[in-house]
Amino acid sequence: MTKAVFFDWFNTLTTYYPPREKAYAVACSDLGLDVSFDQLSRGLLLADQFYSDENARSPIKKREPKEMIAVYVRYGQVALRGAGLPDSEETVLKVMEKVRGAFSNPRFALYDDVLPALGALKSCGVVMGLISNIDQDIKPVCTELGLDTYITHVVTSKDVRSEKPHPLIFLAALDEAGVEAEESVYVGDQYSCDVVGARGVGMKPVLVDRYDLFPEVTDCARITSLTELVNHVQ
Repeated sequence: MTKAVFFDWFNTLTTYYPPREKAYAVACSDLGLDVSFDQLSRGLLLADQFYSDENARSPIKKREPKEMIAVYVRYGQVALRGAGLPDSEETVLKVMEKVRGAFSNPRFALYDDVLPALGALKSCGVVMGLISNIDQDIKPVCTELGLDTYITHVVTSKDVRSEKPHPLIFLAALDEAGVEAEESVYVGDQYSCDVVGARGVGMKPVLVDRYDLFPEVTDCARITSLTELVNHVQ
């Protein structure tokens, strides 16, 4: 029986407000590139997957500056290509320069399905927690967004100096919540750090795939909305 459900933060519970797609859309429009909000969403999620895979292979923050820059350029190329746009290095650098100017101090906002899903899980009596690679204290943000009504355990890479998919951050969260791995579900949007990391310590992984980008993933539960999650914790 499931006793605890842990969540990833970005692209699972939260997104940026104002949406990062808006900044990219303005940047693209300024450069004469026609693209829709949905196209940018898909492209950015694919770029997030690229970044997650790279970070799982070798922490990006610990790389040499030249290599870090190359990763960020590649991120932009994956995002633009995924949105159906030209992805030359010149175009990417122009877009990213404009985005940096327009997207300087974003806040976090919940996806529409978050509170209904957490309410359903709370009624099932499960403990809920957060495991995130975000390098900041997000407890005040959880309070601001009303998540502290549901999420009682928060562990970030800032707390434990370890990032997913490495075991330490998952084990720290399990220890804090007082539950065993086999009694727990972990929900995230990235296969390489969320699914692989959770499974590596014995937790049941659930992949959130809001845009149905990863139909090839069949070795774990895959959902397009968090409201489906209650079906995976019985």
